[in-house]
Amino acid sequence: MNVLVVGGGGREHALCWGLAASPLVDSLYCAPGNAGIAQDAACVPIAVDDTVGLIAFCREKKIGFVVVGPDNPLVDGLVDRLEEAGIHAFGPSARAAVLEGSKAFTKELCARHGIPTATFVRVRDIEQARKHIARATLPLVVKADGLALGKGVHIATTREEALRVCGEMLDGSLGAAGKEVVLEEFLTGEELSYFALVHGEQVLPLAAAQDHKKVGDGDVGPNTGGMGAYSPPPLLTPELEKRILAEIVQPTARAMVAEDRKYVGVLYAGLMIVNGAPKLIEYNARFGDPEAQVLIPRLKSDLLTLLMAAREGVLHKVNARWHDQASLCVVMATKGYPGSYAKGSVIEGLDEAAKSPDVTIFHAGTTKQEGVWKANGGRVLGVTALGKDVADAQAKAYAAVDRIRWPEGFCRRDIGWRALGTRRGAP
Repeated sequence: MNVLVVGGGGREHALCWGLAASPLVDSLYCAPGNAGIAQDAACVPIAVDDTVGLIAFCREKKIGFVVVGPDNPLVDGLVDRLEEAGIHAFGPSARAAVLEGSKAFTKELCARHGIPTATFVRVRDIEQARKHIARATLPLVVKADGLALGKGVHIATTREEALRVCGEMLDGSLGAAGKEVVLEEFLTGEELSYFALVHGEQVLPLAAAQDHKKVGDGDVGPNTGGMGAYSPPPLLTPELEKRILAEIVQPTARAMVAEDRKYVGVLYAGLMIVNGAPKLIEYNARFGDPEAQVLIPRLKSDLLTLLMAAREGVLHKVNARWHDQASLCVVMATKGYPGSYAKGSVIEGLDEAAKSPDVTIFHAGTTKQEGVWKANGGRVLGVTALGKDVADAQAKAYAAVDRIRWPEGFCRRDIGWRALGTRRGAP
């Protein structure tokens, strides 16, 4: 079977890396991909929003299955267009991807169906916001309703700050994403990312990971798209996983069917564990990044078989089996990220860093010119290692990081600190 992955970041490299190992795959393509992905798939210069171009390419290459990686094309209905063209695709329809595309929709779905989440109010103008903020408990979470490239969530510690940020969003600082704003109760606990494959009311549990969103060691500084992750997190006990499935994931799958929005694809639940109980923070309608970079290396089952089973509605016929090892990913980014940064800096030592059979380097933003690797984005590399436990995986990942020569790059040095019980888990 010929397979196409849509996207060009670290998540898509992890997907291509996993799919390339499938005996079911004859030819593997990625659109648009990047220089690192080209090591595992043939990259084609078609943008993720070029629906006409993607459909034409699928017909030309007789693509049997398309895996859509990023959020925007899912929310915009790429899977709908592919399926209408007779091309089998993995991912939710636009009606179902609204779970990620609108935070307000998801919060109201939770309210209608008794799914535990933080209390909230949806506001469309500054006067509505002012009235709620005046009586809200601080800190207060201010969220843009739509997709905002990881920049749509702000934790305000004062009423003035909450009103200012809300006003900026409503005034268009985040474009259409902020035309509505969700003001949400601040939950205190530990965050957890949980993944499952879903087809209607069928749910196949996958695994969990913990991400590190803040740019700096010790979880300080602005939020990013993710500076690293690890799996499995010690926080996820069998008892907690049962509660996540019974109280959040399965009720959501049923609710979406009941509201004529049948969900098909991977469902990523961003959770806060509060006094041992799970509460939903938000849903994503795709694999996380960098979470995919730690989940897929741990997967023992054939990735393509699982994704096809989700699309075809036969999840009861497959199992997701996992290696016993832990996995940890350290994201290397260009200095200045998540603010402004320069492109084109030279990266050396990648071959040496990847010599260990337990280390895989996923590329999120690189180019290769005359044999020289160069940075072409904010988050550039995901250095992932497997180990007997989180501490072992962490040591291997940072050993590989230290072999990479990139003066213009940086990384956090404490990925995995929660699992290890220390703020500075890495040397």
